[in-house]
Amino acid sequence: MKKHLLAITLTALAAGSVFAQTGDTLAKIKSSGSVTLGVRESSGLAYTLGNGKYVGFHTEMGERVLADLQKQLGLGKLDIKYQPVTSQNRVPLVTNGTVDLECGSTTNNAARQKDVAFAVTTYVEEVRIAVKANSGIQSIKELNGKNVATTTGTTSVQLLRKNERASGIDFKEVMGKDHADSFLLLETGRADAFVMDASILAGIISKSKNPADFKIVGEVLSVEPIACMMRKDDPAFKKAVDDSIKRQMADGSLAKLYDKWFMQPTPPTGTKVGLPLSEATKAAWAHPNDKPVEDYAKK
Repeated sequence: MKKHLLAITLTALAAGSVFAQTGDTLAKIKSSGSVTLGVRESSGLAYTLGNGKYVGFHTEMGERVLADLQKQLGLGKLDIKYQPVTSQNRVPLVTNGTVDLECGSTTNNAARQKDVAFAVTTYVEEVRIAVKANSGIQSIKELNGKNVATTTGTTSVQLLRKNERASGIDFKEVMGKDHADSFLLLETGRADAFVMDASILAGIISKSKNPADFKIVGEVLSVEPIACMMRKDDPAFKKAVDDSIKRQMADGSLAKLYDKWFMQPTPPTGTKVGLPLSEATKAAWAHPNDKPVEDYAKK
């Protein structure tokens, strides 16, 4: 009996290894009856309510994708495991097989495309500046000599440095380990500004103790396509994910989901983020594509 169990275990391990080597995520999901969704704990598109409950626009959209995959694979039940990721570990956790699909707030760029694949763009982000409402700061030029917060491992770090060189101003970067930590630097006065995706800034401000104490100001520093991330070289899985997202775009359910998470009261405080759907995001939905940010920069 023990030998029989050992044989079954070794066969299962070997199968898992084969799936990993061939990049067949659909086969892995069908065989195990489970899938791991990468989620964020503190982001504008995905966040946690605590106690293992993850919500937000991108989280719920990811759950709908997985429901479509469950139907496609003919599974009576699909166990979704939620794996919190950070800006620093999200790419490694996808590439090493821990996370099957990451739907957080990840910018699709050429550097990341060397390691992972991206689904079609589901949100086009504008990078902006958050400050205290009484700071008097209105643009990036007024950050000269100031402390500016951003989050370790995000594209905003490179963007800050690029703007610093281009504008000839000098500010000190202070790094938060995650978005909540970066906002805390602003909230407590250790930073004069927080540069990040507008959806993240708006979401965090809406859930802060005193939302009226903060505002988003200045020029748009960058336009970035945000998309779900998955392992490279798995065209069948990418097609299944893309097909589900395109279906949600075409039937209007993605627009309703956006309205739910950005224009209506959201948990846990019941406040509204109040960030209307941008023309850039509407265009991405009308013409689905997985182009990296570098293509946007050419426009």
